[in-house]
Amino acid sequence: MKRLIIIFLFIKMFTCYAQQVKQSKDSLIQLAIENRIDNYHDLYRFFGRGRFKKEEIDLLLKKSKQKEYKLGEVFAYNLLGRHYRNNSFFDKSIENYTRALDLSRELKNVSAEIITLNQIGVVYRRQDKIRSALNYHQMAFELADNIEIPDTDTKISISISNNSIGNIYLALKQYQLALEKFKKSILIQEKTGDKRGLAINHQNMGYAFKSIGDIDAALEHYHKSLDYNIENDSDVGRVICHQSISEVLLLQGKHNEAYDYIKKVVPLSEEIGNQFYTVNVYTTLGNVHLKLDSLENAKIYLEKGLKIAEKHKIPSGVNQANLYLSELYEKKKNYEKSYNFYKKAIEGERKTFNDKNILYVNNLINKYDNEVSRNKIKSLAKENEIAKLKLLRNRNILIIALVSIALLGVLLYSMYRQRLLNNDKKILMLEQEALRIQMNPHFVFNALNSIKLYIINNEQKNAVYYLNKFSKLIRNILESSSVKEVTLSEELKTMNLYMSIENIRLSNEVNYIEKLDSNVNVERIKVPPLILQPFLENSIWHGLSSKKGEKKVSLLVTKISDEFIQIDIIDNGIGRDAAMEIRKSKSLNRKSIGIDLTEERLRNFSNEYKNNYALVYTDIIDEDGKAKGTKVSLKIPIV
Repeated sequence: MKRLIIIFLFIKMFTCYAQQVKQSKDSLIQLAIENRIDNYHDLYRFFGRGRFKKEEIDLLLKKSKQKEYKLGEVFAYNLLGRHYRNNSFFDKSIENYTRALDLSRELKNVSAEIITLNQIGVVYRRQDKIRSALNYHQMAFELADNIEIPDTDTKISISISNNSIGNIYLALKQYQLALEKFKKSILIQEKTGDKRGLAINHQNMGYAFKSIGDIDAALEHYHKSLDYNIENDSDVGRVICHQSISEVLLLQGKHNEAYDYIKKVVPLSEEIGNQFYTVNVYTTLGNVHLKLDSLENAKIYLEKGLKIAEKHKIPSGVNQANLYLSELYEKKKNYEKSYNFYKKAIEGERKTFNDKNILYVNNLINKYDNEVSRNKIKSLAKENEIAKLKLLRNRNILIIALVSIALLGVLLYSMYRQRLLNNDKKILMLEQEALRIQMNPHFVFNALNSIKLYIINNEQKNAVYYLNKFSKLIRNILESSSVKEVTLSEELKTMNLYMSIENIRLSNEVNYIEKLDSNVNVERIKVPPLILQPFLENSIWHGLSSKKGEKKVSLLVTKISDEFIQIDIIDNGIGRDAAMEIRKSKSLNRKSIGIDLTEERLRNFSNEYKNNYALVYTDIIDEDGKAKGTKVSLKIPIV
């Protein structure tokens, strides 16, 4: 009887507590609507980090509509989007997030729009829809980045966008690019004290390091993430970290420790109800049982994970479960089933990976198209400014000539000469800037097509290798376009990348060699950016492309005095005369102006030095008087 009374009192106390919590959330909703909080981040902080139940979200939405409190509607639709995303009903999630996005744009509330765009990107990323995910995260990043004086909340939104784009790079297996994004995000989060963001980013960095084989670094970042999640009291964070740490322990052969880590969060994951994470927990637990030779338990959890992943269309979960089931049936010596599951896993992974790579390349092309369009606009603006300066110069010539003849003569003429020199200098600088922002699209698209061919031929390692080189080259070109000089070290690195990309189209037949004198300090010597590219291009396409047999280009850097260095570019091609004959025989003979522009840039560069540059072409002749190559010698002043 006494026990029944205790149970009754406990139930009564729990019921009263639940009613108080419900009343508290209802009163908060009522208070928020009455005060009509107009800042999205303030509204988020007002409700605190407590989770909303579905009926509480519906109540917030209903009352916000009744009182025409639009920001409350945006907040409610975002909560619904999160609710459906966590339960893996992705279509319903997108539907509610889209309503929130439309309303936030109608209100012109940029903060709400940025947050909603990032959330939509997360939903598409969960479904491996990379193009859509990247588009939405990029839109969020650009909106936040365009705010002139960003507050703390905006900086956190920028870090979320960086984190999300980093996750897309993870899916594309571009781990170094992903790490760069996560590091940028962590810098912002450490300054703003965003511990939730720090937990997420350390988790992501752990995954990237695990993928490139740095297990110790992976475990270090996973434990940092777990510490932040414990401090934040995040159940979802605990589930993710325990599952990740368990995977690393398996790689280290610590199977029992892995089991202890993963089994702790199985009930918690099931209680949370987020099917995406539950799939990961089940498949990892199945893999742990597999390594412990507990095959029946492994089968139970792997089939559970596969069933949920197929139901909610989670491709990564389906592929992982199929791979582990293949290993399971191999241990059972049922090789037919093992082969079937393995085939499904590999086909799913290949389809996902190939699709992502093609999307990635296409996105890169789109970005380049946009960059070319922007450069054309800049070029037109510069040319217009040059034309105005030339008109101004001509007008000044006429005025000064007339006034000088009539009145001041020599005095006004000397003043005119000074102004004329200033205008000429401005024109030269503007012409140089206009030249710098002109990138040749033919080279870029040819390079992309070559990389795409590797992808089509399923040469994934070559595709990723050259794609990384190409992205570095484009970044170097874009960065160089905004500066007047670069170090010789930076120029040589860019030329090395350029030769690697051009060499793809010649089936990697060209042997490119760089030799530097030990007394040349490449970090201190300055040269105009991309100054060597036209000479290397001529060596490849005029000297070597028509040659049979061994193809070689050498770049030699020598300090010939305290005032000059000399750069020699030597090829073993067909020689200038033979190359000229081939060009004359072509039906379409387009005149190249690359070398002329390069010499103009060298003249302008040398004006700031005591000495002038020198450029000499030398035909290399064998003992029989036949051409066996060309040597270009470029003498550049250094003082």
